[in-house]
Amino acid sequence: MPIPGKYLADFEEHGIYHVYNRTNNKEKLFLADENHYFFLRKYAEHLASFLDTFCWCLLPNHFHLLVRIKPVNSIISNLERKDHKDLTLTEKKFLDKGVTTSELVEQSFKRFFQSYALSFNKMYKRKGNLFYKPFKRVEVKKDSHLTQAIIYIHANPVKHKLISDFTQYRWSSWKSILSEAPTQLLRNEIIEWFGSRTLFISAHKEMAKDYEESDSAIED
Repeated sequence: MPIPGKYLADFEEHGIYHVYNRTNNKEKLFLADENHYFFLRKYAEHLASFLDTFCWCLLPNHFHLLVRIKPVNSIISNLERKDHKDLTLTEKKFLDKGVTTSELVEQSFKRFFQSYALSFNKMYKRKGNLFYKPFKRVEVKKDSHLTQAIIYIHANPVKHKLISDFTQYRWSSWKSILSEAPTQLLRNEIIEWFGSRTLFISAHKEMAKDYEESDSAIED
């Protein structure tokens, strides 16, 4: 059955998107802490030039990201700072106006997935595709949707019965947003969006209650 178009949105300049994907056959995506760290490093390596990140959450067999596409001028500047020989074919075509912003970002996500999967397969002597294709991305157009997406992503471990208190889950951006440590996340924008740190916390805890009695399996 074809995937509805709203789950395969085009990536546009300044657009905000909920990006998520799962593994094939409900396999594990992470088998050790280092897998999580490696996933985040590869994500930054492949995508940081093209988008900013509001929040994220890594689950046993899937992940969630909330991102905003950078201005085209910033993307061009980031690519022009690279050594030309280090550019991918898609990046070179983008600079030559041969591909769109959406094609550039989509291909960069695919390269990210491939890079992680190759290393994961090598480490665990595994073969075949790891990620489900195509990956989903839903454009966030309404203010209410943005609020909901941020809370949904952070509260996802509760929805999937992984933990009873999402604030204690290790593999999400929750603690990074509330900390004072340096971060590449759009921390200030998120806090300002909710109005304050206190309102950010209370809004999350209120919505998380909706998941406490959910019977969801670990799959989105």
